[in-house]
Order: sequence, then C-alpha cells, then structure tokens
Amino acid sequence: MPTLHWSDALSLDLPAMDETHEEFVELLGQVEQAGDDALVPAWHALIAHTEAHFGREDAWMRATGFASGNCHSVQHRVVLRTLREGLLGDGPGRLALIREMARQLAPWFVQHAQTMDAALALHLRSVGFDPASGTVRLPEALPAEPLTRCGSGGCHAPAEAVAAA
Repeated sequence: MPTLHWSDALSLDLPAMDETHEEFVELLGQVEQAGDDALVPAWHALIAHTEAHFGREDAWMRATGFASGNCHSVQHRVVLRTLREGLLGDGPGRLALIREMARQLAPWFVQHAQTMDAALALHLRSVGFDPASGTVRLPEALPAEPLTRCGSGGCHAPAEAVAAA
C-alpha cells in the first residue's frame, strides 16, 4: 500500500503545480507497489517525471525573480542527484536501496510541498504568474533583488549548500 495519497492537504491552489504533484504521488505509489521486476522501470519513470517537475518549478522561479542558487532549487538538485543514485549498483542491494529511498521520499515530499512549494505558489500568485504562458501580469510586484531563499521569510540557504549544489 502506498505511503502517500493525494489529498486536499497537498493542494496549493495552483492547478499546474497541483497536477504535477498529484502525478508525483501516483508515480511514487507505483514504485512502492512494484514487484522486483517492475521496480527499476517504475523508479526510472519517477525520476523522469521529477526531472521535468523540478525543471518546470525552477523555470518559474527564474521567471519571477529567484536567484539560480536559491535553497528551493538547490534542494531540487540534491534530491534529483539522490534519486539517480538509486540506479547505481545491481542486484538485491539496489532494489532494497530504491525501496528505502521511496519510503523516505514520501515524508520529504509532504514537507517540501507544504513549505517550499507553498511559498512558491504564493509568490507566483502575488506576481500574477501564468504557468501556461510564462507571463507575469504584475511585473511591478517582482522582487527588486533576486530571491536566494525558498520564497518564505524564514528560509535561508547556507552558503556552503549553495556552493555544493
């Protein structure tokens, strides 16, 4: 049984983001329920989705005033690197690693969606960003300086985390 299920608690009132997040939850569930023969292909599908998912969010951040090294984007890079590490090696150890990574990914995703992505969704709405067209309806609301944090006032990326990513 999947660890994570889509619910209103994960909805951020930004349809483009919510649809992508719902797909992520579905693909993670497929990984968790996959038999040994289907596990690696399901993991590949989750990684491919996550690359596109994070790439889209990172593009939205760049379009609306986030610095390329902001902590939200850094977290995306770190998580993708970690997901790809699940494909290293071979045999039962690799399958066990993927299963453990999937188990840990569910709570990480909830925290990420309810903090960093929620802040991003709020920011996108505040500048009138249209994810479909990439246009900003309220350019006067864009930040004067690039944002280096996740979009909330309490998030600051340590310099060493930005440099390492």
